[in-house]
Amino acid sequence: MLKQLSAQDAQFLYTQTANNLTHIMGVYIYDPSTAPGGFVRFKDIIAHVESRVDTSPLFKRRLHRLPFDIDHPYWVEDEHFDVEAHMSHARLPEPGDWRQFCIAVARWFSKPMDMNRPLWDIYVIEGLDRIPGIPKGSFAMLHRVHHAAVDGASGAHAFIAMSDIDANGTPAIAEPPPVEDLGDPPSSAEILSRAWSASMQSPVKFMNALMKISPAIVASARRSIAEGGMTAGVPETRFNVPVGPHKMFDGTTVALADVAEIRRKVPGATVNDVVLTTVGGALRKYLAKHKELPKESLVAVAPVNLRGKGGKASTPGNQVSAMSVPIRTDIADPLERLAAVRDYTVEAKEAKAGVSARIMTDLSQHIPGATMAAVARLVTSERFAVRGTNLFISNVPGAQVPLYLAGARLVQQHGMAPLANNMGLFIATPSYNGRIAFSIISERAIMPDIAFFRTCIDESFADLMAADPKPEKPKAATAKPKAAAKPKAKATAKADRKNTSSSSRRRPGSRPRVKSPR
Repeated sequence: MLKQLSAQDAQFLYTQTANNLTHIMGVYIYDPSTAPGGFVRFKDIIAHVESRVDTSPLFKRRLHRLPFDIDHPYWVEDEHFDVEAHMSHARLPEPGDWRQFCIAVARWFSKPMDMNRPLWDIYVIEGLDRIPGIPKGSFAMLHRVHHAAVDGASGAHAFIAMSDIDANGTPAIAEPPPVEDLGDPPSSAEILSRAWSASMQSPVKFMNALMKISPAIVASARRSIAEGGMTAGVPETRFNVPVGPHKMFDGTTVALADVAEIRRKVPGATVNDVVLTTVGGALRKYLAKHKELPKESLVAVAPVNLRGKGGKASTPGNQVSAMSVPIRTDIADPLERLAAVRDYTVEAKEAKAGVSARIMTDLSQHIPGATMAAVARLVTSERFAVRGTNLFISNVPGAQVPLYLAGARLVQQHGMAPLANNMGLFIATPSYNGRIAFSIISERAIMPDIAFFRTCIDESFADLMAADPKPEKPKAATAKPKAAAKPKAKATAKADRKNTSSSSRRRPGSRPRVKSPR
């Protein structure tokens, strides 16, 4: 059965440029001392990956792209699949420290993928003996997957399916998904027939979708006008410039227990709120050091998983929306900043900020492939790129138990994602086994001192840990005027006047707004 890319998946192909590659990458560091014999060879890693290629459809299928992008591409079985063609390895140059590792990671991330094969590859790096906190003999696995094939949730699921829950090789996911029968690549006649049918139906489907969600569009527009526009007040920063090809990487990790301790200081705050607040404090420090801190708050775009509780992360592809969040770089006090972020996200996550992105996702399903490809290339070009936010921040929850690969235990995890023109900073925050990572992705000309920004993140998180919570001031609630009670027949005029006088002196009470924890 032929399987065509969805409109959202195809967008990541259409928007890819030489400077902005649209793949994602997991960075996994393993301690081989738990493996049989206390070491893991490269061929052991190859054998392990080969044994798991049936755990996700993405491993063996490749793109069949159509001439001039007249319609969205198809997934077809790779008739020449060879797992070793997707895997390579190297060793860090001396001194083999964290800086050398970050350089190697950034260089691999900056290379384009082979788009003629299944859209994934693995790069193993050895020689991590001089990295603080990393056991000697450890190796790293850099796992790239194109964003057209997975989003954060389905990519995390594919990685877990490739992992074990112990050093003995017990799979983390026991049953692989059903095997896809993709059939043969579509013939030229079939391509033309399908493309013509899609083009003819697109205007009708587009208008039907528009009519169904028009109330949401109207409501979103009214809110945008009332608030001065969704992107009103977004300041100009060094991150809002065209992005070059030379990416940068750095990262740090913190304990989830410490994140939970910070959450309790501000009732109703979530893990994601703490992440946003930490990044806001770090950017405040970083930009202040460079004398570039704007008066307005920086605004981040945060992906939102649309699968819901019943959605299957085992299904590759993209099911995401996004919301824009002020990360309150304009507030110096760390807990006041957290409270402000909490107030915004509680009200905005589904009801307001994500609605426009969901609407565009629904509508884009009914735009012909050639039209979408042309528009995507236009809006992501350096000349026409639109700035609505300052940076990306993505928080993808991961496994909270130890994972293994070929007997080696995973000790640290990071994530990397693509940048875009006018948004030259991405903070990925995957969590694993009681810790959460702050993975920094930027570009050499935008953030040459990326190690300093990593220090700013550490200091911002330390500020939140050290801050003493203060009682929040109750927010005044506007009392509704009470209807005047009708006087009883036997009531005296004096009692009537007394009641009226007493009522006129009564002021509306105030009470704190209670937020339900998210």
